[in-house]
Amino acid sequence: MPVFGTGIMPSGSIGTELSYVTRRAFVPKMVVQIYNSTPLLAALIANSQVARGGASQVSVPVQGAQFVTPQYSDYSGAFNQPAIQQGAYLTEQNLKLLIVPIPVLGMESVVQDEHAIIDLAFARMNDAGNAAAQTLATSLYSSTANTQAITGLPFAIDDGTNATTYGNINRTTNTWWKSKVYAAGSVNPTRQNIMQYIAGTTKAGAEVPTFGVCGFGTWTLLAQDFVGQEIYNVQPDSSFDTQQDGPRSAFRALMVGGVPIFADPFAPEGQMFFINSNYLSLYIHEMASFAFTGYESTISNFQVGYIGAVLVVAELVSVKPVTMSRISGFNSLTL
Repeated sequence: MPVFGTGIMPSGSIGTELSYVTRRAFVPKMVVQIYNSTPLLAALIANSQVARGGASQVSVPVQGAQFVTPQYSDYSGAFNQPAIQQGAYLTEQNLKLLIVPIPVLGMESVVQDEHAIIDLAFARMNDAGNAAAQTLATSLYSSTANTQAITGLPFAIDDGTNATTYGNINRTTNTWWKSKVYAAGSVNPTRQNIMQYIAGTTKAGAEVPTFGVCGFGTWTLLAQDFVGQEIYNVQPDSSFDTQQDGPRSAFRALMVGGVPIFADPFAPEGQMFFINSNYLSLYIHEMASFAFTGYESTISNFQVGYIGAVLVVAELVSVKPVTMSRISGFNSLTL
């Protein structure tokens, strides 16, 4: 119903009559209110790997032990007969299927023909991609062992607490398949304690993490450890009068020990994940990367209409968990 009696719209019978003979001034666009962007999913999709078929669609040989044993010798150059040692293992993971059905009723199309402000079929198509992305972004942090959903970071970056077996390799038997898992102990995240965890992760995996992610409340509390140390430098003949010369306060990424830390709206508060993008990838099947099936008639189900679906066949795969870590127990702000 129109809003009567405010602005230039009269109230009473005059306003009602005016609404009968006047079209609404629709703005021909729909503003989406319910989705959030996520740096982790954006990074994973940008760096995604192609997957194909097979019994285990993502099978990666990994080395978990030495193939050979070094020996010291003397002037003679003698050495003991070498033994054949197992060093190779195989991590195997299956892709997961995400389906977003898209219905279109036949009479809906008849009603909207030539009179649609927002074509509902197009709106659903657009929403399918957004909804699929949000589902994936949520699942990335899921600690629920749903074998039909993609594996979340709490299982991919773990020491056996959440997932004793990951990628068909047992973490209890093969300790080299563990990530570093820390309990901060109900403390504020600071540069000092974050640096400790980065150092521990680097020492364990011999590589510096690519980036870290945490919730906005955790990230903002860490930012407070930076903001008080900001310094503004004004160049000669310049000022803060223009946008170009204005001071840049606070940060989009918090840099600790050369590792950028980003805020992610889907990350659980009080936790922080350090990720090495060389070894953590989102594998997406080449035939189902947000692929649309096309519309098919629903006449066979005794209904006039059509139905299609957007398909994503993917899995989050870590092939070197020791290069990554998970920290819990940080305090966070309520935003």
